[in-house]
Amino acid sequence: MTPAIRHPYLDHPGPIAFAHRGGAADGLENTLLQFRRAVAAGYRYIETDVHTTADGRLVAFHDATLDRVSDGGGRIADLPWAEVSQARVAGKEPIPLFEELLETLPEVRWNVDLKAESSLMPFLELVERTNAWDRICVGSFSEARVVRAQRLAGPRLATSYGTRGVLNLRLRSWGVPAALRRSAVAAQVPEAQSGIQVVDHRFVRTAHARGLQVHVWTVNEAEHMHRLLDLGVDGIMTDHIDTLRKVMEDRGVWVPHP
Repeated sequence: MTPAIRHPYLDHPGPIAFAHRGGAADGLENTLLQFRRAVAAGYRYIETDVHTTADGRLVAFHDATLDRVSDGGGRIADLPWAEVSQARVAGKEPIPLFEELLETLPEVRWNVDLKAESSLMPFLELVERTNAWDRICVGSFSEARVVRAQRLAGPRLATSYGTRGVLNLRLRSWGVPAALRRSAVAAQVPEAQSGIQVVDHRFVRTAHARGLQVHVWTVNEAEHMHRLLDLGVDGIMTDHIDTLRKVMEDRGVWVPHP
């Protein structure tokens, strides 16, 4: 049974389709062009990441360095925005400021991975300034970082579990006592980790019993998408946005963005 909505961010009929980095399979991850492609394909929820430049600007970018996906180089935290802004993803598209994304795509709800501690305060200040609380869910591998974000922002900020919270939820699903943070609204998890299945009936049932939605990343094969939806997960993040859309259309659960 799907849990009751605990935050406006999650107010969506049926399972949520997330475009992971806007749809990373197209090779232009975390760019405004790719985010617009996802919106044009009917996606309302987009996953992205943020880092902070040396002069405090929040950029939507996954890696700590520019080298892997752009024609730039160096650690973002060590570079000013003026230099980061010159880099091009796949040699083509600029790296966007997160503030630009909030302004340019006002209909989108953002699932944001805070990649570094330095991004926490600038991020919360931006969300406050733009009053974007209902459009944001924060996650991180660092449970401590998410807890700090929640403590600073209060219940107006939707958060998912970090690594420790997910582990404890998995333990609880096996009947092992483990502490869980009550303020989270979702468990965002891999389908499997280190050869161990994370998402099964017991995990989904345990999460739902605690009022948590289950969002699974990063799922790119139609067969796996069907299996997870059969289990009753509440959201799927994918690099292959056309594949997920077709799976959900075939099942009659696709809710396109208008």
